[in-house]
Amino acid sequence: METTNAIAALAALAQATRLDTFRRLVAAEPDGIAAGEIARAVGVPQNTMSAHLSTLANCGLVWGERHSRSIIYRADLARFRELTTFLLQDCCGGRPEICQPLIAELTPCRPAAKETGRR
Repeated sequence: METTNAIAALAALAQATRLDTFRRLVAAEPDGIAAGEIARAVGVPQNTMSAHLSTLANCGLVWGERHSRSIIYRADLARFRELTTFLLQDCCGGRPEICQPLIAELTPCRPAAKETGRR
């Protein structure tokens, strides 16, 4: 990922409604969520949500697909992976022992919080 693309994605996520929306879309994978449903869940008017989704789509973090009268939005997990990899590429100067706690936190299949005592 190029620096300019990373900056655009991070800028899109640097707003509370868009960050909440993106997190909801990641959680809803692989099914996605209708734009109107996202607007209701986040508590913003549909035209405002449309603008937020457009911002997220312009930097490649989400994409929409028309289904009848609705547009179903999904997170682009490949693009999200690129962004995360870009941020962590030079993690800890190549010293994996320093990065290991961070990597463990990012592992989606880690034990539940109650089993590890962490959240």
